[in-house]
Amino acid sequence: MAVLLEEIVQSIELWLKLIKKPQPYVDPSLDPVLLVPGIAGSILKAVDGENGREERVWVRILAAEYKFRTKLWSRFDPTTGKTESLDPKTTVLVPEDRYGLHAIDTLDPDMVIGRDCVYYFHDMIVEMIGWGFQEGKTLFGFGYDFRQSNRLQETLDRFASKLESIYKASGGKKINIISHSMGGLLVKCFMALHSDVFEKYVKNWIAIAAPFQGAPGYITSTFLNGMSFVDGWEQNFFISKWSMHQLLIECPSIYELMASLNFQWEHIPLLEIWRGKLNDGNSSIILESYPPVESVEIFKEALLSNTVNYDGSDIPLPFNMDILKWANETHEVLSRAKVPSQVKFYNIYGTNLETPHSVCYGSKETPVTDLQQLRFCQPNYIYVDGDGTVPVESAKADGLNAEARVGVPGEHRGILCDHHVFRIVKHWLKADHDPYYNPVNDYVILPTAFEIERHKEKGLQVTSLKEEWEIISEDQCHQDNIKPSVSSVSVSHKGDNASREEACATVVVHPPSEGKQHVELNAVSVSVDA
Repeated sequence: MAVLLEEIVQSIELWLKLIKKPQPYVDPSLDPVLLVPGIAGSILKAVDGENGREERVWVRILAAEYKFRTKLWSRFDPTTGKTESLDPKTTVLVPEDRYGLHAIDTLDPDMVIGRDCVYYFHDMIVEMIGWGFQEGKTLFGFGYDFRQSNRLQETLDRFASKLESIYKASGGKKINIISHSMGGLLVKCFMALHSDVFEKYVKNWIAIAAPFQGAPGYITSTFLNGMSFVDGWEQNFFISKWSMHQLLIECPSIYELMASLNFQWEHIPLLEIWRGKLNDGNSSIILESYPPVESVEIFKEALLSNTVNYDGSDIPLPFNMDILKWANETHEVLSRAKVPSQVKFYNIYGTNLETPHSVCYGSKETPVTDLQQLRFCQPNYIYVDGDGTVPVESAKADGLNAEARVGVPGEHRGILCDHHVFRIVKHWLKADHDPYYNPVNDYVILPTAFEIERHKEKGLQVTSLKEEWEIISEDQCHQDNIKPSVSSVSVSHKGDNASREEACATVVVHPPSEGKQHVELNAVSVSVDA
């Protein structure tokens, strides 16, 4: 009986192997694409130097806080520009599975508790495969240790090797780079420092939601209070805001996201503090405002006694002036970057969300009396337009020669799942084969009818024209009981020789329905046959 059952199982397995599974559509004409994530957008593994054992340390859910503190907490080494894990036995690496896509796809595939916190490029990867891209042939990913500086030579060397390997794997085709958030700063640093390599291998660069001039409100509160990558009840299963704060104090990448000092902001981002002071026995409450340069002194005083306990020892973690110096040099590198003549650059930025710009602590009723208490204060924000993290003003100011800059309503991370963005990217990658689509205006004009007729009638030359178009946009609204819009125009001309010309036209614009709007043009021209 057991032998018979085994034969049945083997037969079923053979039958399943013989069934041809549908193969995904592959477009061999497409140029390769490299996806580059932003901060916290890569899976990180810790490798034990003694036994070679690997374990995921970002992102994970079970034992996340403990692994985070023991494996990822770091100190900056000013001699190398690199931040090193406090555990001397630990080396942090990024997995290269699926040609680099695994590390930037679903960041924690083992236990998905919140789509927004664990997905990164997943939706875009799925979408692009549907367009005809193929993993390992025309679709690749570049994950990196996001604790490090965006100009760390070790990272840039890996990036150069990645470009070369993609170029070879695709048969010598130049590469389209799509970066998100801080990934845009990494690409820009590479372009500034290795422009010859960039020009050799890169065809187009599409930056999405890049903080080209920093994320001032978000980073100011990060220095003083930390940041949460997960909101709501999921925080109970993830990294505490305090533990994240202690990591980021020693991360050059965070300092490189500070507000650019040389940028001409429309409104200078400020750190504001309601202070309670005692002068000659009289108490007063004043609102102090500090621009980016002066905010450094506040960071230094507020974090003066900040420490972390690691392996039984208290380690001081003040605001790191060595990292600030390194970051200022990075900003200088970024300011010198230029797009090579053979490369096209495109910029997509998020809009329509309240985005932190300036940060205020305390209030008239509860002023701040001790700056070292700022770490435990809840910040209040002054908001501007942006994607919730990066202001529009910063994201648009790439300082580069851009082919196009397009604003898309969307949230900083969620914009990577936006079908509007997919549509624009698909067009720029020439994967849509649609010559009528214009991403800047975001509509497609499709000619549906064209007729022209000329004839003579009693000495008059009569020309009639009829055209119809459909304008297709993202608008999916239905407007019932709304009449078409009709406009008419008439012109006439009389010359000295008594020649006469007349023309009239009528335009009918029908209400949008299911994203389509129909437009009709009818025109007639009459002139004397000279």
